[in-house]
Amino acid sequence: MNGFRLRILISLFIITPLGFASKFYYGPLAWWVNDHFGGMLYEAFWILLIVLIWPHLSPFKVALGVFLTTSVLEFLQLWHPPPLELIRTTFVGQTLIGTTFTWYDFPYYFLGSALCCWWIRWLDQRIG
Repeated sequence: MNGFRLRILISLFIITPLGFASKFYYGPLAWWVNDHFGGMLYEAFWILLIVLIWPHLSPFKVALGVFLTTSVLEFLQLWHPPPLELIRTTFVGQTLIGTTFTWYDFPYYFLGSALCCWWIRWLDQRIG
């Protein structure tokens, strides 16, 4: 494994537990940490995972693709067919596809994608 991929993997090992922890945080600003900060970490997780698997892909294109995909998932939260509702009853389902639509998620998805894109480019410049 080259240095760039190793740093992406380390980033994933940091982001993943933080993302899960954000769902169980009950301190100050818990509403923001649980939903919005967690959304930023969700974006970063998927971007980092895709870049780890396919490091030759453009971080910008990966971030844009993840942002668009999670935006579609956000809109799917407006749809409540029985199969999706069944998935949403589980923690994994709630974490992956969400339960409640809100316009406020989009800026945080965008910010999480942009910051992760910057992070990957920074790692790549540092490593070469």
